[in-house]
Amino acid sequence: MNEALDHAPSKALLDVQHLSVTFDGSTPAVDDVCFSIGRGETLGLVGESGSGKSVTAFSILRLLQPPGRITEGRVVFEGRDLLTLTEREMREVRGAGISLIFQEPMTALNPVMQVGDQIAEALLVHGKASRAEARARVVELLEAVKIPDAARRVRDYPHQLSGGMRQRVMIAIALACRPPLVIADEPTTALDVTIQAQVLELLRELKARYNLALLLITHDFGVIAEMADHVAVMYKGRLVERGSVREVLRRPSHDYTRSLLAAVPGAR
Repeated sequence: MNEALDHAPSKALLDVQHLSVTFDGSTPAVDDVCFSIGRGETLGLVGESGSGKSVTAFSILRLLQPPGRITEGRVVFEGRDLLTLTEREMREVRGAGISLIFQEPMTALNPVMQVGDQIAEALLVHGKASRAEARARVVELLEAVKIPDAARRVRDYPHQLSGGMRQRVMIAIALACRPPLVIADEPTTALDVTIQAQVLELLRELKARYNLALLLITHDFGVIAEMADHVAVMYKGRLVERGSVREVLRRPSHDYTRSLLAAVPGAR
């Protein structure tokens, strides 16, 4: 296994150490997973559905639903082990330190709340703006994610927007508090191919503009090849390969990685 991802903890923004998660008390859904992400880097976490990718993401943010529980490991973010924090302290981390872009915005957004209010809520909850400042900031955020006529769109409800527009609103919410780390959980799965490309390009632009670190979760090695600096391949709850994207694309060492790459035209 290539160890290119193993930054010294002092340099890593996020350092996940020997993370294990179970849902039934015996078979681990996530088994001894280790990786780290430096500031401004993109790590692609790739694997098929059920491999443990999203469980890993929810574990980092301590959003696992019972009976899921973390049985072992450390999740060190900006020098603090998130697994030792109180729930109140974790609420301060979520959104302001680490934000999450869900794969299906229609279920993540509140259907009876205007999208502008949902973006403003992220700012107000974390004390990043007064109510008046939040209104102006919301328009700026919608413009940053390239929603046209942003000043009018703030009053729209989620059902009035296209799938691509809803995903852009989710990205605006994720970026509202300028967190140093964004977790994007299959951010383009529910979108058609053209809109997928637009959303990925937007994420790339915003990452560069704000110097974001990005944990990009996907089943698609094509997305990894386009977006990530490093890749970690997950299979049945374990990391089976990791390294720079270039190294893994050129010389995959695990059969599962080779099978994923075989499904991507022109990947190698």
